[in-house]
Amino acid sequence: MLGLRSAVAGADGPVGDPLTALHAVADVEAVLERVLDARLRQARATDPVFARDVAGRVTTFVRCGGKRLRTAFTWCGWRAAGGSGDATAVLGTGAALELVQACALVHDDVMDGSPLRRGAPALHVDLARMHRAAGMSGPPETFAASAAVLAGDLALVWADDLLTETALGSPHGARLHREWRAMREEMVAGQYRDIHAQATGASGTEEALAVAVLKSALYTVARPLTLGASLAGADEYTLDALRSAGRCVGLAFQLRDDLLGAFGDPAVTGKPTGEDLSSRKLTYLMAVALRLAEAESDEETAAVLSPGPGGRSGHAVEHMRAALERTGARAVVESKIAELAADGLRHFGRTGAPSAVQGEFAAMVERASGVPGRRTEEVA
Repeated sequence: MLGLRSAVAGADGPVGDPLTALHAVADVEAVLERVLDARLRQARATDPVFARDVAGRVTTFVRCGGKRLRTAFTWCGWRAAGGSGDATAVLGTGAALELVQACALVHDDVMDGSPLRRGAPALHVDLARMHRAAGMSGPPETFAASAAVLAGDLALVWADDLLTETALGSPHGARLHREWRAMREEMVAGQYRDIHAQATGASGTEEALAVAVLKSALYTVARPLTLGASLAGADEYTLDALRSAGRCVGLAFQLRDDLLGAFGDPAVTGKPTGEDLSSRKLTYLMAVALRLAEAESDEETAAVLSPGPGGRSGHAVEHMRAALERTGARAVVESKIAELAADGLRHFGRTGAPSAVQGEFAAMVERASGVPGRRTEEVA
């Protein structure tokens, strides 16, 4: 197996301190290339059919992009806790997080029945096409869903392997692994709360926020920050500040994603618009809109937004968009995102991170939330 230091450093020796979060993102792309090449070679040695159909698709999916936000926030946490010098472990952790993200997206698309991801057919859709093209027996969708679950599992296995190698090579490996273990359980809990809310017809704002925090906010921002800080031996005060910052910014990120899911341009987002509306998925946006409609005794609007069977037509989805605008929910969510982004910057400032690192974090907050980043002293 390719060792972590070899995977991260390549032929040039240990990696130095990336100067910015964006440098860390660029560096982790090279790490992912080497890790994925090694894993694909191992898969081919294990079984060529599995390597072609499953491992090959996982490597292609990971390589085809994403914002790499988790890597950037890992770097911010590391630097906020005083990390500097050899960034091998930071980049290894960032690459592991990108593999976990692949697992989460593949599984999420299966559960939601989403046809597109990152501007291309979702993995289960591609596998169904393969089934049909090969003239295989049985329902293509059943085969594809099962194979996609295995593909997501494989991405998680690769992520765990890489994180374990990182932890074993770090003097702070035990703390790193504790953060990682907690993150994985939170992700599963959040995914379950999501499907549970849909099955029970939940519509409250508190439940919507609980799902958003568990399913997205913690593993997108909060845990990457504390994973990075753990590699620098952060004290509990710093970790607490980073957890608070990450929870706020991660929630802002998810609320922005909810808005894009309802009103965004698929050419920009790389996934269909209106899926959450047609399936009546519980989001904070929907919960706020329903609460506002009920407060105004607007029964017609409340009926349009209330929980019910999925599969609503395109015409019904347009009615739901109009209702979201009419209630003022879109503006309420925009305001909430701005508030959360500002709170996140304040909490990050509590770490006493160098000015340049606080500026980098502010830039990442803007990228994640869509709210123009401001320095901590400007929002204090």
